[in-house]
Amino acid sequence: MEYVYAALLLHSAGKEISEENVKAVLEAAGVEVDDARVKALVAALDGIDIDEAISKAAITAPVAAAAAPAEAAPAEVAEEKKEEEKEEEEEKKEEEAIEGLGALFG
Repeated sequence: MEYVYAALLLHSAGKEISEENVKAVLEAAGVEVDDARVKALVAALDGIDIDEAISKAAITAPVAAAAAPAEAAPAEVAEEKKEEEKEEEEEKKEEEAIEGLGALFG
C-alpha cells in the first residue's frame, strides 16, 4: 500500500510520478524500497488519469457500504449461533444413541 500512497502523495503535490520520485518518497518514509515494485507501479499508472480514477472510486465506495447494512450483522450472528447450537444438540443426541446401543453388546 505504501507504494500506492507514495504515488498519490506525488500526484497530490503536483509532482511527476516517476521511479525516482516514488523511490525518494518511500525512502523518506523509511520504507525499504523494492525497485521492481516501483517500476511496476509507475508502468501501471502510465496513461492513467488519477483524478478520474479517484472520483470513480469515491462514487462506488458508498454504494458498496450501503449494500451491507450494519444492522443485519448482529441478526446474522445470532442466527449462526442458533444453528451451531442445534448442530451440537443433534451430535449429542447421536452420541447418546450410540452409547445406548453399545450397552446392548457390552
